[in-house]
Amino acid sequence: MTISAENTATDELYYDPYNIELNMDPYAVFARIREEAPLYYNEKHDFYALSRFDDVNKAVIDHETFISGRGALLEIIKSGMEIPPGTLIFEDPPIHNIHRNLLSRVFTPRKVLALEPQIREFTARCLDPLTESDTFDFVNDLGEQMPMRVIGMLLGIPEEDQRRVTDHGEATLQSKTVDLMATGEVFAEFIDYRTEHPSDDIMTDLLNVEFEDETGTVRRLGREELLMYLTVIATAGSETTTRLIGWAGKTLADYPDQRAELVADPSLIPQAVEEILRWEPPALQIGRYVTRDVEYHGQTVPEGSAMLMLVGAANRDHRRFPPNGDVFDIHREQRSHMTFGAGTHFCMGNALARLEGRIALEEILKRFPAWEVDWANATPSPTTAVRGWQSMPTFVTHA
Repeated sequence: MTISAENTATDELYYDPYNIELNMDPYAVFARIREEAPLYYNEKHDFYALSRFDDVNKAVIDHETFISGRGALLEIIKSGMEIPPGTLIFEDPPIHNIHRNLLSRVFTPRKVLALEPQIREFTARCLDPLTESDTFDFVNDLGEQMPMRVIGMLLGIPEEDQRRVTDHGEATLQSKTVDLMATGEVFAEFIDYRTEHPSDDIMTDLLNVEFEDETGTVRRLGREELLMYLTVIATAGSETTTRLIGWAGKTLADYPDQRAELVADPSLIPQAVEEILRWEPPALQIGRYVTRDVEYHGQTVPEGSAMLMLVGAANRDHRRFPPNGDVFDIHREQRSHMTFGAGTHFCMGNALARLEGRIALEEILKRFPAWEVDWANATPSPTTAVRGWQSMPTFVTHA
């Protein structure tokens, strides 16, 4: 247990990854952990944590020492549950690489950019009815709608059914321990339909693609694998972008001068999205299972431990983002952050998330150049896996 120099109970350094309120603003704790306990140990929940950028980055890349096959969330790692096949984010090479390669051609820069007109059209469809309104909710009016629609377009799910899929993903993230792994049955009827009616979408691709699995067998994905695949794509692809849009609403309300710069010069928006991603990552930590004894800062982390890579702490490390990572600055020199991970599990949907974030801000700022958050009605999301806002209502100023 680490305590401060004053050695008082009130100054005890403690981080609880299950504390939703703390996770909404953990940065004072993270700053202390980075400096006072760069290898942090939590006795209550029995996990270690890394917080400095270099430590986090190197550990995430080292997929042999820090494996994903026991889960990438602390509660799953500690549960010891069996991970269903096809759960891409909870797999290790070589099987992870095989499954990842099946999807990588779907998220090529060309295919992602080709979606821009449709994403912009749908964003405008969400925002145009609100142009005379004095209020706008970043999450309920756009953040929940647009990513769901984009994933629906990619997967080939009819628009009228997309809400059901998104609700399933939200329930998955809010459930506990073993229940975190949904069965994917919500997609079963769409798989059956696409089997009979192929189309130009991910689901049809995945139904028909042949690949060589880890045993050397050339085959197609089994039904259970495919159901799990689709659950991972739909949940990861919509929830994180929903949270990004919510954090953009809060952050730019907190920094109105920088928001005004974006209104005056929309070419600054891509780098503003990058800074928001660094500043408020939807996933604060990456969990890994430790396969061998490893040493950090003069201490040994034993084999079999759970390790959290504190993305939110690494993203504000002044060693990586000088002179002060705890300053929000849309003009900051661009350096890669940890929001999309690194190495073999680097987020395949990063280009899509950046595109959605850029379009969202371009279209919002075009219509609403200024806003203030309605804090009385803003609601944090009750999930710790991907943190953010369930509602981010604002009082807006019109263009």
